[in-house]
Amino acid sequence: MTTDTISSDSVATVSLADADRTPAAFAEALGHSFVDYGFAIVRDHGISQSLIDEAEAKAKAFFALPEEVKRKYKIEGSGGARGYTPFGIETAKGAEAHDLKEFWHVGRDLPEGHRFKGHMADNVWPAEVPGFKETFQALYAAFDQAGVKILRAVARFLKIDEDYFTDTVRDGNSVMRLLHYPPIDKQMIDSGGGNHIRAGAHEDINTITLLLGAEEAGLQLRTKDGRWLDVSPKPGELVINIGDMLQRLTNGYLRSTPHRVVNPAPDRASKARYSMPFFLHFRSDYLIEPLPSTVPPGAAPKWPAITADDYLQERLREIKLK
Repeated sequence: MTTDTISSDSVATVSLADADRTPAAFAEALGHSFVDYGFAIVRDHGISQSLIDEAEAKAKAFFALPEEVKRKYKIEGSGGARGYTPFGIETAKGAEAHDLKEFWHVGRDLPEGHRFKGHMADNVWPAEVPGFKETFQALYAAFDQAGVKILRAVARFLKIDEDYFTDTVRDGNSVMRLLHYPPIDKQMIDSGGGNHIRAGAHEDINTITLLLGAEEAGLQLRTKDGRWLDVSPKPGELVINIGDMLQRLTNGYLRSTPHRVVNPAPDRASKARYSMPFFLHFRSDYLIEPLPSTVPPGAAPKWPAITADDYLQERLREIKLK
């Protein structure tokens, strides 16, 4: 595999408004980008810029708190599913060096007695940042809505009922992550003999990921021929990528692509990086098995069937969050 880095406009950039105006063309552009790269960029996604700006300000305010205050919200034994995960914990599957990041998780709010209550802990909210709860509940709902629209287009591309995914992700164990990559120096990169980077090469566990805040350089995907491609959205645009769950459901047709966040150039090393990915999940009891149309006649599926929750727990153990 070559490590040459390339920059290209080959990853599709589409307007979610076209999902209603020209649904077939939108689905084809989006779907082919997912087949070729596992990624696409989406504008006009319906998440208001004012809400995005407010959320970014709240996230920055939280991460600026003293370390001892932030650590009050680290929930032992939760695998980082809610609240705060400190710097230096998450490690890409198969990697030795931990990532150079800290983060906060917001999950789905479920009523008492809900059948998935045992799979989803209650959210915690930092009292030190006024309006944090209300802002991120609103952003979570907006991400959820945008994700269903994207999946309707995916269903059209796969030539299945366009509402197929609506029930599969209803009350899914989706997680919104507020990410802070602090300024870095050589000592941080080399600590423990690690050669650390902001986020080691990995694939996402979930169905699809919707990412805000990737306009700061660093996000790269690995192409089919092993090169690294810069992913460079404009401010306010969403980066969408396929997760392992949807890859399994489509028997590998839609690609869950390795991606990473590389360290900045020296002139940007003193700058922090912030982003907000939303990991959209199938509901916990959904059985992930290949759609019949994605398995060639006489061939065996590439992966065995597994429930979404069982797969999630397996992968969390692999990345040291369990």
